[in-house]
Amino acid sequence: MQTIDWLWLIHPVLAVVVVYPLLGIVLRLAQQTRQRRLKQAKTPPTSGRDHADLGRWLATTVVAIELVALSVVIATKHPLSAFEGGAGRLVMLVLVLLGTTAALVLLWRAKAAPYRATFALLCWIGVIGLGMQPEVWRLSDNPLDPAFWQSHFWGGVGLTGLLLFGVAARPEILRSLRWRRLHLTASALAGLLLLAQGISGPRDLLEIPLNWQKPAIATCDFVRQVCPPLQPPAG
Repeated sequence: MQTIDWLWLIHPVLAVVVVYPLLGIVLRLAQQTRQRRLKQAKTPPTSGRDHADLGRWLATTVVAIELVALSVVIATKHPLSAFEGGAGRLVMLVLVLLGTTAALVLLWRAKAAPYRATFALLCWIGVIGLGMQPEVWRLSDNPLDPAFWQSHFWGGVGLTGLLLFGVAARPEILRSLRWRRLHLTASALAGLLLLAQGISGPRDLLEIPLNWQKPAIATCDFVRQVCPPLQPPAG
């Protein structure tokens, strides 16, 4: 494996090592919080606060990992000397990355509801904007195409939006039963998306060849699923 191949592994490694264990803790705390609210069991009094705090860390981690993955894909598709669009486009994408990161940080600090909603939306738009670059491989961009709903990228975009909603609406969720029900629905959908991401991610990894193999793989016919015969070594 070359350095580029190791860079491409940062995203799935962080997902396995950080996101999914954190998800298990958040789900357990969510169960304890609900049991405490309904007085079904004696649970620690800090379970609700811990659930909210770790849920915010889960959302932040998912967004950060997605930004890392998009940055690696865009930066390693071609040598920087041959970067499509030149220095101007590269600077623009770096500014989008920095702006998205800043929106995520400001979302943590914002108190008023309009600011929270604005920063969450800006962060989500930044993720989508980076993901729509030609270097990022997507199965389909057409929601009417079944491949769109199997796309690891678009599943990640949907998951990111749901998690950012949970962070932005945290005060309302704590105060209102209606918002808690909406949060529960969004969380259930996010859980299904995380399960789907756990399937589509390894699928995509199987389809990505090592960097030194890509020239040979590019000569294959992906429709007929055949590759040209190997040439014997010279001499």
